[in-house]
Amino acid sequence: MAPSSRPFWTVPPKRLAGAATIALLLGMAPLLSGTAVASPTRPSPCSNDPTSRLSTVPAPETVLGFPLGAGQERVVTNDEVRTYLGAVDSASNRVVTGLMATSVLGQPLPYAVVSNERHVRPAALRKIADDVRDLRDPRRTSARTADRTAKDSPAIVWVTANVHGGEKSGTDAALKTLYELAAGLSCEVARRNDNLVTIIVPTQNPDGRDATRRQNEFGFDMNRDWFARTQQETDGKLELLRRYPPQVFIDAHEMGGRQYFFPPNADPIHHEIAGEAVDWINRIGEANKAGFGFNGACDDTVTTECYFNYDTYDMFFMGYGDTVPTTGFGAAGMTYEKGSASAVADRVQQQFHTQWSTLGWAAANKREVLSGYFDIWTDALAQGRAGTLEPNEVVQPTNEVQFPVPDIKIRSYFLLPDRQLADVRQLVERLRRMDVEVYEVQKPTRVPTARVFGGRTATNVTVPKGAYWIPMDQPQKHWIQAIMGEDPYVPFPYFYDVSSWSNPLLMGVSTIYTGDNVRPKAEPVREISGGRGSLAWPWGSYTYPLDSAAAAEFTFRLLGRGVPLVRDLKTSRVAIPATKLSRTVDELAESFGVTLTPGGRPTGTSLALPDVGLFQGTGISTTSGSHGEARYVLGKRWGLDLTPVTTADINDNTEAFTGRTVLLVPDGSSATGGLTATGQANLRDWIAQGHTYLGLRNEGTRVARAAGLTSTTEKTKPADYLVIGSHLRVDVDTDSPVALGRPAEDFEFNNSDPILNPSTTGTNVLSYPTGDTFWANGYTVGEDALKGTAAVVDEPTGAGRAVLFAFNPLFRAYNENGLHLVANALLYPAGASDARRSAGVDPARASAAAAPVTPDLGGGWRPITVEVAASDLPRARAVVERFTTDARTSAKDSSAYVVIPNPQGLQVDEHPFASDLVRALRDAKVPLRSVVG
Repeated sequence: MAPSSRPFWTVPPKRLAGAATIALLLGMAPLLSGTAVASPTRPSPCSNDPTSRLSTVPAPETVLGFPLGAGQERVVTNDEVRTYLGAVDSASNRVVTGLMATSVLGQPLPYAVVSNERHVRPAALRKIADDVRDLRDPRRTSARTADRTAKDSPAIVWVTANVHGGEKSGTDAALKTLYELAAGLSCEVARRNDNLVTIIVPTQNPDGRDATRRQNEFGFDMNRDWFARTQQETDGKLELLRRYPPQVFIDAHEMGGRQYFFPPNADPIHHEIAGEAVDWINRIGEANKAGFGFNGACDDTVTTECYFNYDTYDMFFMGYGDTVPTTGFGAAGMTYEKGSASAVADRVQQQFHTQWSTLGWAAANKREVLSGYFDIWTDALAQGRAGTLEPNEVVQPTNEVQFPVPDIKIRSYFLLPDRQLADVRQLVERLRRMDVEVYEVQKPTRVPTARVFGGRTATNVTVPKGAYWIPMDQPQKHWIQAIMGEDPYVPFPYFYDVSSWSNPLLMGVSTIYTGDNVRPKAEPVREISGGRGSLAWPWGSYTYPLDSAAAAEFTFRLLGRGVPLVRDLKTSRVAIPATKLSRTVDELAESFGVTLTPGGRPTGTSLALPDVGLFQGTGISTTSGSHGEARYVLGKRWGLDLTPVTTADINDNTEAFTGRTVLLVPDGSSATGGLTATGQANLRDWIAQGHTYLGLRNEGTRVARAAGLTSTTEKTKPADYLVIGSHLRVDVDTDSPVALGRPAEDFEFNNSDPILNPSTTGTNVLSYPTGDTFWANGYTVGEDALKGTAAVVDEPTGAGRAVLFAFNPLFRAYNENGLHLVANALLYPAGASDARRSAGVDPARASAAAAPVTPDLGGGWRPITVEVAASDLPRARAVVERFTTDARTSAKDSSAYVVIPNPQGLQVDEHPFASDLVRALRDAKVPLRSVVG
């Protein structure tokens, strides 16, 4: 774009040296008050007065009735956010606004684009976005063109906030940033607007903001939803990111205490994050240090209204608001965290200082950043062509890489079409919606050497026609590896989230990858496949395999429309009468990737829409965890009516309970759900009538055990046991209706879940292998304790059954193979009463019910576990006791483990003292071998 007529400094692209540092420091004035002047009729030279502003752009206090930052006494409301955005948009020719998405409750999620008045004109803004998108594909953009874009075009910077609804100060600061950019007449404002297009998203979670709740209305933590995009708020945001790809991305949060975090980050950092982005992040950290003000850096004597780095906040899991902008879009993605115990004014002002400093650095270095941005995608292409993975690195000065990326080459992934085809196609669409190029194989192709997901290898594999090919020699190589990789190769064992999110494993789809240079005959995928391929006879049917989460969702949608369906209990194929296949049903099948095949007369077992009761009694959180996941998956996506069932409903045998055909008990903190002996007998009698109990993880399995519905018991976890959101192979009893459509070997996601000894009175539907086929990825220690134990159990009682999941199959709604199992349980075929399993309690189940209850140390999540050398345990214990007296300690071999109960299931970034504890241990020079929260 043409440069502004306003004069500005040209800062050489140096690392915060000389003129760049001076420019940044001059641009970090508090901007608390200023002189307003009339709007000029034409561009005029910028002012050296940092407080000079246009009078025509309304200041926050004139619209809201109070200032933002210094002097602010309360946070703004959602209505005030929208009102102020509209007021500034109407008054400023530097601002345009739009709607990013709507929330679950229908609230708009607005955004603002702010730059100089020429950049925000529609044609100019489109060209800027097109030029930046072209930098992401060096195959169509020459180095000369890229250099011209870096010289002439502004960079794109995003300022977002409030993805956690109760963390509110970033929103207010973003509005203050908007005002300064829209109204300011200083040269510092001009430099930012001439060199940047700034996208401001004040709140990503308006429903949570209204409720002062971390999660959205479905109880989802949307800062874990980025790669899966299950929530509409997340999905709209990512589509806007594709429209305006960022080079710098701020995600403003709050944490406990009165301190402030900005990067450099804590380890681990995912190996596929580009070095340029890490470099920018660390240099922006230096700019934030210079502009922070208040009490500066935290130390032994300065502990409030100060900043810290290199702690708590990593860049590993591909569900965060820093890792996805960084890996998927090549940006310097950053999490900023302000302590929520500070006064509102301090919280907002500190958030503003870091936002303003970041914009200043980006403006001063925009040409270098845009040039480096082009280099990221150029390097990705070269790496993909060579099949090389990025190496593991650490950023914290005291850490060393413990687990290097193995020396393997990956040039291609292949998604095979032999099973779970609808989920395969959903994965293809997920990839394509992140600008990944996927091809459908048109002719069988031989792959000389392949790696098969699950730790196996194969030679001379024939990839069939209809498979999907994902070559790595494309710009999105980093993103492909980050979400497709069989293992994330963690460099350093620090976690406050999961250690595996491999999409093929989550879906349980058949996948191979290879370092061979194969080029199959293939066509690019431009839209999802599915629906009717040819016509059936009018008296015939259309069939499809119910073998995937997508096919299950399609099935429930059809049942909800009143379409009659039958299922073959041997092949798991569902038949639709040909006369019921309308255009709408055909289009629905296509949208889910379900292929409809002409067949004969419909035969099989009739499917009925289940009448589901959702337990919300003792121990269940209704605002987070699997209760919310059930409301989202079963309620919103599958369209099932969910009736709340309380403890009293079961104890008193009310219609709310007895009128249901299925009772789903989510994970929670109670071992009995508050059921009395009468309530437990009511539950057994209800199941014996032919109904289904569906129990998830801790509370779901324990309520069943206490009621005498299962012979499973919980196995004690070894002292060193750590299974941190990892995938493991499981053997599948394919004769069970719960496993209909699943392969004989599958994968299951385990997040430090209870370990269930096998049932002796039912069917162990999923079991961990005992021999050489046992396999785990991610970060696991002591995982052999799982060998031979059960992951899913089907326990008959009379004509009904209890289906128990040791894990949470609804986890974040992205555990597709688990979703399919839940659907099978909901559609469990009616059967005759099993005389061996009457409503009474047999001895094995009575014994299990009488067994001591294993303490639930992790709530719906995990306990905080710190590993140190056994010799360091006394020092570690002394530090821990400053924070809690509830910690438990144990030792194995040369390590000691400090386990801190986490009954509310809080993650480290929301825990009241976990982050402070880790810092205190480091300050006390206690070497940490691993930290898991």
